[in-house]
Amino acid sequence: MTAHTPYEDLARELGSVGAVRRELARNLPHDCPPASAVVLALLGRHGEMRMTRLADRMGIDMSVTSRHVAHAVERGWVDRRPDPLDGRVRLLRLTGDGEGMLTEMHRRTSETLAHLLGDWPEEDVTRLTELLTRLRASFGDCDCGCRAAPRGARTLPPHPTAAEHG
Repeated sequence: MTAHTPYEDLARELGSVGAVRRELARNLPHDCPPASAVVLALLGRHGEMRMTRLADRMGIDMSVTSRHVAHAVERGWVDRRPDPLDGRVRLLRLTGDGEGMLTEMHRRTSETLAHLLGDWPEEDVTRLTELLTRLRASFGDCDCGCRAAPRGARTLPPHPTAAEHG
């Protein structure tokens, strides 16, 4: 049996993070599917943006992004308004109801994590949060894709999670 490098072990563990995300998605409000939750989270984190930027951040096709945004608009969570710099383009932003839904999503996610990780020492949860923040920063704080790989490095195709692309 061959020894694994720390990077191989990390890759394997990151691959199983999808199961964690799926479990968290099960606890979303019934009318907020995972893809809508991603739309709300990205608008909440990055503020108002164009549909093309949202599609890039989600790492999905514009037509699929449009369907997810339409779902959020129909529920009153997202508003589309003309871009003052280019009236042909629409800017997306959270509404008050969208901010409320985002708050509810965060509450449910926090409760689920507290329940499932209740036997973890608080220091471990804090350390994991710090390490995940550092990991995200190493990837350029991106939401999809990543920085260019170092010269000569092998790259893998992106592996979207079900919660991100539900």
